[in-house]
Amino acid sequence: MQLHTFVGAPNGRKVEAVINHLGLPVEIVYHDFLSGGLRMPDYLALNPNAKVPVLVDGAFTLWESMAILQYLADSAGSDALFPRDPQRRAEIVRWQSWEQSHFNRALGTLVFEGLIRPKLNMGPTNQALVEVAQTDLARYAPVLDRHLAGRRYLLGDAITLADYSMICLEPYKEAVTFDWSPYPAFNAYIERMRQVEAWTRTAATSFEAVGRVPRAA
Repeated sequence: MQLHTFVGAPNGRKVEAVINHLGLPVEIVYHDFLSGGLRMPDYLALNPNAKVPVLVDGAFTLWESMAILQYLADSAGSDALFPRDPQRRAEIVRWQSWEQSHFNRALGTLVFEGLIRPKLNMGPTNQALVEVAQTDLARYAPVLDRHLAGRRYLLGDAITLADYSMICLEPYKEAVTFDWSPYPAFNAYIERMRQVEAWTRTAATSFEAVGRVPRAA
């Protein structure tokens, strides 16, 4: 199998972390996002959306990170991250859907408008979008904080796919314009996840390395 992504891609890091966690023999193929590598014809043949990640398993090509995570967990033949109990699975998918549609959608807007735009000289920050995202995050962060109170991970004492999905924007948490102090359970959860080797191994070596193809050692 091959995973196509770029260094530091939040959705790509989810998948890389699961690959690490499960010890899967997957080749990681990095593309140069900043020079337009995702818009090259050979890449568009894999994913016409020009986004990452993409998993290639023989003749089977799969894009969308949630689908890839679930496919890898099932392919590994292990219940560790994606138990087969239908109610447990539904809980995991619920939190994966929630992080994409609500929590990380708002956080991602703050990251893009406040950090990525100015860093890559993509024009001025859209303050109206920032304000909407701050309002949305203030709505959803308490939901997550209350859920995590008394829990080590999203579904209890064991890491699941939901956790690797939820923390995809973890590196930018302290850099965005948002007050995290009212959410102690969430803050503690992030610190715990920052100690998980399968996740930390996926981090870019620096902000400058994000989006670039790693240099050969």
